[in-house]
Amino acid sequence: MAKRLREAAPWAESPGSPANSLDDGCLMHIFSFLSPIPDRYNTALVCHRWRYLACHPRLWLRVERPLRNATEPGVYTTLAAAVSAARPGDTILIAAGSTYLACNIQIKKPLCIIGGGELPDDTILTCSRGSENALEFLSTCKIANLTIKAELGCCLLHRSGKLTIEECLLQCEENPLDYLSFPIVSTAIEFNSLSSLKEQGHGLTVVRTRIEGGAKAIRTNGTLALQRVRAIYARSSVFFWFEVGET
Repeated sequence: MAKRLREAAPWAESPGSPANSLDDGCLMHIFSFLSPIPDRYNTALVCHRWRYLACHPRLWLRVERPLRNATEPGVYTTLAAAVSAARPGDTILIAAGSTYLACNIQIKKPLCIIGGGELPDDTILTCSRGSENALEFLSTCKIANLTIKAELGCCLLHRSGKLTIEECLLQCEENPLDYLSFPIVSTAIEFNSLSSLKEQGHGLTVVRTRIEGGAKAIRTNGTLALQRVRAIYARSSVFFWFEVGET
């Protein structure tokens, strides 16, 4: 009898575990405090129950192509569709091994967008010629472990909020109009003269990110300025750390 119960509910293999005595809602709430990569990802490897809860669309949405199961909730074939369906605070995990089109996608709510591969090169977003940018941020967001390529224009357009770029590759393709291309453009304005009030919370942080091509790594058209720049030269790449904020 006990054997049949274990087969019916594989997650009940350790009935004495304090964590397994919690209900699904409580466990899912705990998982929501974990960083998506690697902590929440690792919880999905513990058992069937934890995998189901850690991958629940309430905790993150997924972008993958081809779509394995069209009826599975929270899974989309395009990043634009996932951003549109996401709620403020959601995490979007983009499956590795494919190249996804990202053109002028506006993000107006706090989101975390993460590549699902071991390296940024495993998950690629491309911005086609004629598009101003791949992603446009108007809220506090984080992107990590992604490669973003732009033919012209910019990879990332930061208009407002706090944007964190962590362990990514931003690449402007070589072309005769390189002087028009910038991996990052920030137009955030810290001071709004119309309201005579200082708007807090605008800024940009880059952490261990490779930046290639374009006229220069970042162009600031607003009131924020480049600060605390650090670069480490590896054998074949240069990794950057810097901030853009109020002077």
